[in-house]
Amino acid sequence: MPTLRLAQQPEADELLGRSPLAAMIGMLLDQQVPMEWAFSGPYTIAQRLGTDDLDAHEIAAHDPESFAALLAAKPAVHRYPGSMAKRVQQLCQYLVDHYDGDAAAVWRDAGTGKELLCRLNDLPGYGKQKSQIFLALLGKQLGVTPDGWREAAGPYGEEGCHRSVADITGPASLDKVRAYKQQAKRAAKQS
Repeated sequence: MPTLRLAQQPEADELLGRSPLAAMIGMLLDQQVPMEWAFSGPYTIAQRLGTDDLDAHEIAAHDPESFAALLAAKPAVHRYPGSMAKRVQQLCQYLVDHYDGDAAAVWRDAGTGKELLCRLNDLPGYGKQKSQIFLALLGKQLGVTPDGWREAAGPYGEEGCHRSVADITGPASLDKVRAYKQQAKRAAKQS
């Protein structure tokens, strides 16, 4: 079982490493909040549901109002708990409808990186950039390496770069990714 270091909390990272659904939900939550907050979200959701793992069927079937309240409880799972609760449920419903609730089935039999990228792009809440970053995370840290995965992941698939969560393996690499993102923001402001 791979060890991820995205939440920078042992229990949350352990869940991300063993639960494809937790990793997928963490990636979904990774917007407009610090990365560690986003990737600790699946663990917080599991705790609040009273379980050791996450189940797409259970989350999809959960009453939407009570699920939103679960994400909004202090400390909130996300800066926008209501809208993110809806997105998490949409993602889980999609997994139930298309993959019998098995998040790993999204990549298990993908023959190429391009095919896997298309599957990720089809997930609710996953645009091209999020899909490429998650594909890079799968390839770099979780051993999911169909032919052409690096090319499909675009710049996030490059070896030795520190562009995204796919490149974070501990505090030092987290600092490098943060520095890269800050530099990219400064460059974008200047152009």
